[in-house]
Amino acid sequence: MPRLHHLDPQYVHFRWDNSLSRALTIDSGDTVVFDLQENSAGQITRTSTSDAVAKLDRNRTYPLGGPIYLRDAKPGDALEVQILKLQPADWGWTAILPGFGLLSEELPGPYLVHWDLSNKPTAKGIRGAAVPIEPFCGVMGVAPDEPGSFHPTPPGKFGGNMDIRHLTASSTLRLPVWVDGALFSCGDCHSAQGDGEVCGFGIETSMRVTLRFYLRRQLRLTSAEFVTRNGLTPRTDRRGYYVTTGIRSDLMEGAREAVRQMIAHLMGAYGLSRLDAYVLCSVAVDLKVSEVVDKPNWIVSAYLPLSVMRRTG
Repeated sequence: MPRLHHLDPQYVHFRWDNSLSRALTIDSGDTVVFDLQENSAGQITRTSTSDAVAKLDRNRTYPLGGPIYLRDAKPGDALEVQILKLQPADWGWTAILPGFGLLSEELPGPYLVHWDLSNKPTAKGIRGAAVPIEPFCGVMGVAPDEPGSFHPTPPGKFGGNMDIRHLTASSTLRLPVWVDGALFSCGDCHSAQGDGEVCGFGIETSMRVTLRFYLRRQLRLTSAEFVTRNGLTPRTDRRGYYVTTGIRSDLMEGAREAVRQMIAHLMGAYGLSRLDAYVLCSVAVDLKVSEVVDKPNWIVSAYLPLSVMRRTG
């Protein structure tokens, strides 16, 4: 008979490490409720200023709930994670952290934006913007097979910090199992994020997350796969988009140019500061690869949902 578990919030870790002791043992078909901390693990609070960003201890970021041991899971199997419910808190934050982000050399920060998440379905924190709340976990992954302790920031074949914003409630994620029991963990909860998360953060928040787990034997996945059950962004799409492009021989440079042009648009059309425009690009603007065949130049496009913005001047 499938069981419902509540993971004790004391089970938090800050590294991927397959030698960690299991926090909970479950069977295929069981459901687990996680109460997850926001990304700074309490270093940033509702009263923090940008000074807190400059002092952030990055070794104490990405608090992950877990690891969860799935009985009978073996390397070569897949862990199926059904995302049942995501309940964000009523407050969140987005930061520009020195040395981090797509435009870190041009806009180094530190800078901090607080978001009011109590007036659902949108988040308010930047003048003239109402960002749709679409919660998801930025980090969902299993333990890697390599021995050692690894910072959560880079994703890998085990999943991890993928920041895929379409892993919302009703989606299903499948992860390859690399060690016995899989050792699943999750965290880095976002109330909203644009594809690309260009300044390095979405709307970071604490969250109650309800997941159901299944063992899928011998699928032999080599990286994460997922299924969405609904349209990706129906509320966001309703008024269309304003799109800027970056055309370069390097996709990263194309992404930077598309974001620079979007920042300029947000400043000119809506009167935002350069830093607020950069933050808004991270939480609401989607980067898309529009073309990779017409060498030597490729196109990255930045999509601003017009439903997010209210013209102010």
